[in-house]
Amino acid sequence: MGLTLRGEIYWFRKTIDGKRIQVSLNTNNKKSAEKIAAKILTDLIEGRYFEKIKAKEISFAQMVEKFMKKYGKSRHETSLKHLLPVFGNLALADVTTEKISDYIDERLESVKPATVYQDFALMRRMFNVARREWKWTRENPAADLSFTVGNKNARDRWLSLDEERKLLNSASPHWLRSMILVALYTGMRRGEILSLKWSSVHLKRMLLTVERSKNGEKRSIPMSKTLMSLLTKPKVIAISNSVFPHSVGAVKDAFPRAREKAGIKDFRFHDLRHTFATRLVQNGVDLYKVKELLGHKTLAMTMRYAHHCPESLRSSIEVLDNWYDSGTIVEIGEEAGLKNDDKSFKIKHGSV
Repeated sequence: MGLTLRGEIYWFRKTIDGKRIQVSLNTNNKKSAEKIAAKILTDLIEGRYFEKIKAKEISFAQMVEKFMKKYGKSRHETSLKHLLPVFGNLALADVTTEKISDYIDERLESVKPATVYQDFALMRRMFNVARREWKWTRENPAADLSFTVGNKNARDRWLSLDEERKLLNSASPHWLRSMILVALYTGMRRGEILSLKWSSVHLKRMLLTVERSKNGEKRSIPMSKTLMSLLTKPKVIAISNSVFPHSVGAVKDAFPRAREKAGIKDFRFHDLRHTFATRLVQNGVDLYKVKELLGHKTLAMTMRYAHHCPESLRSSIEVLDNWYDSGTIVEIGEEAGLKNDDKSFKIKHGSV
C-alpha cells in the first residue's frame, strides 16, 4: 500500500502516472494509518486526490479574484469587505462549514439578517463556481448550512442521549471518541481541541485553558469528573505535547464515518458545541455562565439558546409566591372583588 513508519508517524508513499506522492498520515496507530492510506489510494485511483491538493493550495482570496473578474457585481464589494479579512488568507480546504457558521453568528450581532444573507449567498455561489467550473474543490462548505432571512438561528441541532450513545459507540479510532467527549463536556470548537496542549490541562485545579480562542481571548473551562477520568488515562496522557496530535483532515475523514455508522442525520462536529450549550440551558444554567463557558464576546450570541429554558425560569417566578404573604393575597383578592368561594381566590391559598 506504500505505508512506511518514519519515527513515530506513518507516511503514505506512492507513484501514480509518474507523480510521486508522499503524505504524512499524522498517526502512530497502524490500523488508523491503513484506513487513511486506503482512502488516499481510492482518491488517487478515482482522480479526486489532486483536486483535494488544489483546495489546499488555492486561497479564498484567489477564488474571489477569479470570480470577480468573470461574475463580479458592484454589490458584491460590500460583502467582500467583511468576508476577505476573515477568510482571505485561508486555503479553500480550510474554509469549513463550522467557520462559516461562526462568521454568520458574529455578523448577526451587528447587522440585519438580510445583510448577512448577502454575504452567505455570495460565498455559496463562489464555492459552487470553484467546484463545478474550475474543479478547485470537491466540496462547498456553505451548502450544508441552512440560513434564511426569516430565521437567523435556523441551525439548532443537538444530540439526544440515544444519539450520543450511538455516536460514541461508532467512533473510531479511539482518539475520535475522546475528542467527541471533550467537545460534549467543554463546548470547545474543533480547532481549539486540536490546539490543546498538555500544559493547558490543569488536573489538580480541574481546569482546561483555551490559550487562544476564535476571538483571540483566553478562557478557562472547569473539567467534569467524566472529563478528568478521560484525561488521566495512561493511553491518553502518554501522547506528548498535543493532547490530540491529529490533523483537521483526519477528523474530517473520521467523524463523518462515525456519524454514518451511527445512523445520525444532519449533524456536524460543530453541533457538539451546540449540544453542550443546549444541555446546560435545559438544566437551568443561566445564559451568562453559558456565554462565559462558550467564550462568546456578547450575550447576544448566547441568546440563541434562550428558548430551551422555559422550565428553568419557573423557579424565578415562584420567588413571587414566596415573597407575598397570605395577608397580602387576601387584600389583593378583596380589592379585586373576589369572594372566598371563587376558584381564582382559592388558588391563591393553594386550596384547590
